[in-house]
Amino acid sequence: MLSQQMGSLLRDAVDVESVNGEKAFFDQVGSSAAVKKTSRHADTPLVETPHTRRMVTMSDYEWADLIDEQDKVRLLIDPTSTYGRAAAAAMGRAMDDEIIAAALGTAQTGKDGSTSTALPSGQKIAHGSAGLTVAKLLSAKETLDAASVDPSIPRTIVVSPKQVSDLLNTTEVKSSDFNTVKALAQGEINSFMGFNFITSNRLTQDSDSNRQVICFAQDGVKMAVGKEPMAKIDERADKSYATQVYYCQTLGATRMEEVKVVEIACTES
Repeated sequence: MLSQQMGSLLRDAVDVESVNGEKAFFDQVGSSAAVKKTSRHADTPLVETPHTRRMVTMSDYEWADLIDEQDKVRLLIDPTSTYGRAAAAAMGRAMDDEIIAAALGTAQTGKDGSTSTALPSGQKIAHGSAGLTVAKLLSAKETLDAASVDPSIPRTIVVSPKQVSDLLNTTEVKSSDFNTVKALAQGEINSFMGFNFITSNRLTQDSDSNRQVICFAQDGVKMAVGKEPMAKIDERADKSYATQVYYCQTLGATRMEEVKVVEIACTES
């Protein structure tokens, strides 16, 4: 196996739910205020709870390759298991792509999912002609905290390898954060400032070629799974009886609440 991301890195960092059908809807229940009782035997108050929905459109993914009997003889091994691992890894990477696109993209809101909801500018931290810095992490944390995002919900930040280097290079040795960032860069820990760090090479860039680092609370992004990755290995009579390795899966993702997702733009010059 050549170097590649082996499976999904982000699946365990988001909410996952099994669904049926081409589309799935997830409820969004907002906050409401309690009413003070001011007299005896007063009428029971009616407090309407804000309620809407987010829609997820499911996508089908497939992977297949043929292995000729002659190939097996030439390699002197049975490569079927290796091909299967390659297919499973590709399916996991597709999951991450769906999650990243949903976190930063336009969510479909409303009873029938007809309203488009973009990530507002207030949830985006400007690049400031710099990479990832401690100040940007503090700003992301403050953005989540100011929106009353429950601190008990796990928080994740997805970065590329460059951002970890940025943190280490911009943190002075005398800083109390230096040893923590150094341990992070060496893989000894995976958390800093309340965020669990996940390093991914699949993060996208904005129109100005800045890397779009993503911070989110676990329930801020939902992945809907219609069909878990399924494998079939069969002989194909129509292909000279070559062995076909086939994988498929059905899934989709959406951002459940804007205040639970923060985008940090980072330069990579």
